[in-house]
Amino acid sequence: MSGTDATEEAETRLRTPIVAVLGHVDHGKTTLLDRIRGSAVGEDEAGAITQHIGATAVPLDTVSSMAGELVDPTDFDLPGLLFIDTPGHHSFATLRARGGALADIAVLVVDVNDGFQPQTEEAIDILRRTGTPFVVAANKVDATPGWNPQDGAPIQQSFKVQSERARELLDESVYELIGDLSDADFSADFYWRVQNFQQNIGVVPLSALTGEGVPDLLAVLMGLSQRYLRDEMAVDPSGPGAGTVLEVKDQKGFGATVDVVLYDGTVREGDRIVVGGSEGPIVTEVRALLQPRPLSEIRTEKRFERVDSVAAAAGAKVAAPDLDGAMAGAPLRVVRDRDEAETVEAVQAELADLAVETAEEGLVVKADTLGSLEAIANALAEAEVPVLRAEVGDVAPRDVAVASTANEPKHAAILGFNVDVLANAEADLEESTVRLFADDVIYQLVERYEEFVAERERAQQSTVLERITRPARFVVLDDHTFRQSDPAVVGVEVRGGLLRNNQYVLRWPADEDEPTRVGQLSGIQNQGDDVDEARQGERVSVAIDGPTVGRQIKEGDELWVDVPEKHAKILEQELDGELSATELETLNAYLDRHRKRDPFWGK
Repeated sequence: MSGTDATEEAETRLRTPIVAVLGHVDHGKTTLLDRIRGSAVGEDEAGAITQHIGATAVPLDTVSSMAGELVDPTDFDLPGLLFIDTPGHHSFATLRARGGALADIAVLVVDVNDGFQPQTEEAIDILRRTGTPFVVAANKVDATPGWNPQDGAPIQQSFKVQSERARELLDESVYELIGDLSDADFSADFYWRVQNFQQNIGVVPLSALTGEGVPDLLAVLMGLSQRYLRDEMAVDPSGPGAGTVLEVKDQKGFGATVDVVLYDGTVREGDRIVVGGSEGPIVTEVRALLQPRPLSEIRTEKRFERVDSVAAAAGAKVAAPDLDGAMAGAPLRVVRDRDEAETVEAVQAELADLAVETAEEGLVVKADTLGSLEAIANALAEAEVPVLRAEVGDVAPRDVAVASTANEPKHAAILGFNVDVLANAEADLEESTVRLFADDVIYQLVERYEEFVAERERAQQSTVLERITRPARFVVLDDHTFRQSDPAVVGVEVRGGLLRNNQYVLRWPADEDEPTRVGQLSGIQNQGDDVDEARQGERVSVAIDGPTVGRQIKEGDELWVDVPEKHAKILEQELDGELSATELETLNAYLDRHRKRDPFWGK
């Protein structure tokens, strides 16, 4: 082979396709990857939900071994597959979007028995926006009633040995899923019936638990990549590398390191690199490159092999000085024959795009990675909760100080995801009114804060409601005058609302003009017992200071509790959810009477 031929071959090497795994929480993404790589990452995940993006390389020979006769390695010149396991909860939209954009092809995992869920639809939107081709893994076929598992078998082979009833049930479930895809404007069918994968989505029924259908999925991914993505996989392995930081970790003997998915070019030991950091771009030099064994998950692998270089696409651990401030989700660029200043500027521009927007008032949010930080910020934005400060790192005294300046008590809080609290910050928290919410599952963290706010608001509303005059109307019963005056004591029936003691009483004249205050309740008795209140339908005796029966009030009169205009406004606009149906009805009738003479009363 001539030197020219060797150079051309080096310049046209095919890289590994990057496969993103997306889907709803609990639909089996990590379990599917566990089946492929024979590990158990999912069992160690907090809350059984993947919290960060991880990368797993699956070489072609392993793909061929698992897929059996479905994949002949001599038909392929791609090196294998590199899987990115993305978080599944809806609050992880940013991470998944980055995973989708970084990926060449995607697997959308859907529980075939559960169908589309909100997070599934969100994943579909991400794939549509990024233009990422995808296949659907219709997972958990083994949960079909009457299913007879065939461990590791291709799905059509397994399908043939099932009972007629089990086959019918699975067909129904898959076609419901195909209908959901149609509603999302995607034409889909069982993958073996698809003629053109550029126009139709292939659906692969499988079980991550038993391995049934997993050979089919691998075969489809390899086939699609070879047929449609081959030209895009051509890379110059000698070019300066470009990648995305997945995590920042301390590695024994190396100090701070970054886990990276390299999607272009090569990174070599000794290369000068620019990495996105919390204080801006970090310019440093690669001291060592570590790679996990094939099929090992970069997040959990304990034994790494030191290598001289890593070529795209691959997951790798990069050791270099000054990486303590590096951020997960940030770009990594090799300088080499690029202009260093321009490389720094490009990384800075990407960091600006990744920054979390903050407000002048709101919560303090701390997280272990930039991706987690963005995920929490997005979830809070959906809940219309403002963020004052958002940073990667442990909770520090300055975070407590910032949170304590909140104007609203509900914002005097810190949300910490997968971070520690520094000792001096713990002391500051104990002495302050700042609430700390810490969790290692993002959606639980946000839910806990929302529950706290809701409980606080309920308590505040209850306090306000206790001080507000509640609406009520009642009728003086015929032949139930027990005392004419000083005070007047009469029998009444509550016709609406909640009648409470010590409230002022109104009577509207027949023409419904200006109401007249006739007195104040000074006692309520129910069957001889003193009570504080009476509800709709109850008959009680009441004492009213002020009026004389036969003059200011008469038997048969409808009387109303005098609700001040300010109280009526608060009840209608702020506390309507705290009122019973009869109170709401009475309040509306009360407002209607006032607004007949003044349309803006209580507004």
